[in-house]
Parts: sequence; structure tokens; C-alpha cells
Amino acid sequence: MRYQPLSAQFYIENRKNLVGEIAEDSLVLLTSNTEFPRCGDTTLPFRQNSELLYLSGIDQEETYLALAPWHSNPDYREILFIKNPSPEKIIWFGHRLSKQQAKELSGVRTVMFTEQFPDILQDLMCHVQHVYLHLPENPRLRWEPITREYRFAKQLMEEYPLHDYRRLAPLLYPMRCQKSAEELQALKHACDITTKAFLRAAKAIEPGKYEYEIEAELTYEMIRNGATTHSFAPIVAAGPDTCILHYIKNDKQIRDGDLLLMDFGAEYANYAGDATRTVPVNGKFSPRQKEIYSSVLAIYKETIPLFRPGMTIHKINDFVFRRMEEELQKLGLLTAADIQQQDPAWPAFKKYYMHNTSHFIGLDVHDVGERDWTFQPGMVLSCEPGIYVAEEGIGVRIETDVVVADTPINLMPDMPVEVEEIEALMVK
Repeated sequence: MRYQPLSAQFYIENRKNLVGEIAEDSLVLLTSNTEFPRCGDTTLPFRQNSELLYLSGIDQEETYLALAPWHSNPDYREILFIKNPSPEKIIWFGHRLSKQQAKELSGVRTVMFTEQFPDILQDLMCHVQHVYLHLPENPRLRWEPITREYRFAKQLMEEYPLHDYRRLAPLLYPMRCQKSAEELQALKHACDITTKAFLRAAKAIEPGKYEYEIEAELTYEMIRNGATTHSFAPIVAAGPDTCILHYIKNDKQIRDGDLLLMDFGAEYANYAGDATRTVPVNGKFSPRQKEIYSSVLAIYKETIPLFRPGMTIHKINDFVFRRMEEELQKLGLLTAADIQQQDPAWPAFKKYYMHNTSHFIGLDVHDVGERDWTFQPGMVLSCEPGIYVAEEGIGVRIETDVVVADTPINLMPDMPVEVEEIEALMVK
């Protein structure tokens, strides 16, 4: 295993907290993600279902977790089903967890092989009235029903139509949103690796190279330091492409006079880092680049202290949107008349700042949590203002990850951000 797993006690407490929220005579069922084939003899990299990870720590395919706390048989109140690590499978695919290893990782006492699941499921379903299932829930994203979770839910409802099925997400998402001390350690480690990756990549940037060469530097340093992978497809965008928010081709040559925007993050122990830095390719900001960068930096530095208990993403946005109007006027990109005459449904600043300032971070880089949820200590969010002037080919975004506290904690304090720091690093 590349990373130090979280303690079994962490997962025991998570299951205990969840059971405290469900109705009596209930069963919780979770399944792992699917292995997706890439071609006839290989699969795409596997990424575990975050909900199953949060409750068990089991990071492999063909896994089920069943929680039946009111079952008459104590051995059936928590059951983990794992893939049978047969000698034949080990020869082809390498190590898979034994029952003992799964017990030690998860803290679940009863571990069975997945082929036993259908028969045990029949017993569990006969002893409960309510069944809690998870389907991904995000009001801004409609998931296509092709995941293993959807197929599993559909199959259960067809085979056991008389049960009362309930949503697990409203119970589990608030728990996932508030990070434990162990989770914060894992996130800090992911952010430390992310910082190291930036420092390496920045020193490799020079005119004439290609964006993918810089991506390779990021990747090398992350993997070298124990990251499992990128926490999302990295953005390495030069020149006009700095104004494309989710540019991931990373195939252009970077030129003298360009800015290079890098939005990237390391994944460690399944927890995500997320950072953005924008740097001058030739090591020196032009006067106009510096002017725009300084406006974004001012907003960035003023916003981090706002990540306190009682705030919301909406309140963070309100502050940033007001400041954005002020800075865009200083930059000559908006006038007072533009703001007075703007369409409230699409404010004038949206031409140059189209996205929100923050999202929750955890097991997923865009983690569970809503924009109107009140911040609680231990929540972790991004802070990422930006200005994108397409007509000038200048896009600037600066981002870090912040722990909500009375004095908010920047998880990447050693990643250079000041103009002088960036230019000094580029010279090196």
C-alpha cells in the first residue's frame, strides 16, 4: 500500500455515528465502484466509492458493506464482503486483502467473501423493514444511472419490492463534510505533496517546452512522494488557454511572454489536495500580467480569513463578487455604468469571473456539501478567485485549501504566492 491507512477506529466511529441516525429495524447496504474495462485485457484505474471508503477503509473492487444493528445474530450486525483472494486471481492481479487484513483495516469483525453475499442478503432482508442505499446526490449534476450503485439499487427493488427504501446521502454527507483529526492529517499530507510538485514544476518551466512536459514534472514529484495519483485531471494551460476553466489537453507549446496556469492536486490515502498557481513562463510578469495577478492576489488574501464557523459558500461568494467589481474597475475592464446597467441574472463581473470561489474538499476533490451549509470547525474548502481576460490572453487563478476554524488554516502555506516569491522561484 502506497499510503498509511487511517486507523480502524476511525471507521468504527463512522459506522457508529451513522447507525445512530438510522431508523430502527433498518439495514444499510453499500457496494464498491465498478471496474471499467479499457480494452479486452485491462481495466481503467480503479477508484473506490467514497461512501464505502468512509465507512470501511476497504480500497478494492467487488466489496459490499452491510450494517444491520438490530439483527438477532450479533455476527450479522456488521458484515464486510470482500473479493476472494484465490491463488489464480493473485497470479494474474496481485495482492488482494485476506479476511484478517480486511478486519484489521475496517474494524468489522465479520468478514465474508463476495460469493456469500446473495445468501446472507436474503437473511438480512427478512429481518428489516427499512433499507438505506446510497446514490450520488448533487443538485448541480445529474448522474447517469450506469454505476454499480444504481444497478444494485434497481436489482434490490426488483427482488425485494415490499421494503421501505431510504436515502443514505442526507445522513452521511454532513458527517463526511466535517473532518476528523486523522482526515485533516491525510489532507495536509496531500497538500504537502501538492506543494512539492509545484516547486519542482515551476523550476522546469521555460519558453519552448510543452504543457505536458510540465504536467510530467507534477506527476513525477507526486508519485515520488507517495501520492496514489492526481486528485483530478491536471490543468496546465499557457497563453490564451489560461482562460479555459477546465482545459486538460495540456498539449500546447509554452511561449516567451505567456502565463502558465496550473490547477492540480495530489491524492494521498484517497484524500484530495487542490491548488492553482499562475506563473510567468519567462520568469517575469509583464506590467499588465502583474496588475491582473495582483488584483486576484488581493482578493485571495482577503478571503482566506473568512473561512470561519458560521459562514457559507454563498457568503464567501457575496464578498468576492463585490471585491471583483472593485478590482475589475481598477483594471479598466468594467465601469461604474456597466455595473449600474447590468442584468442581475448575469452581473457584469461574470464576463471575467465565471465560477464560484469555493467548494468542499475531502475524499473527493469536489466533495459533498452544499453552498448554503453553515461552516463548522474541521470542514475543508478551496479558496480560488480568478480573473480571465480572454481578449488579452491573460487568465489568472490562485487557489489553496483552507480548514474552517476561528483562525482559518491554510493547508499550503509554503507554496509561493506573492509576485516576488513567484519570480524568485522561476529564476532558480
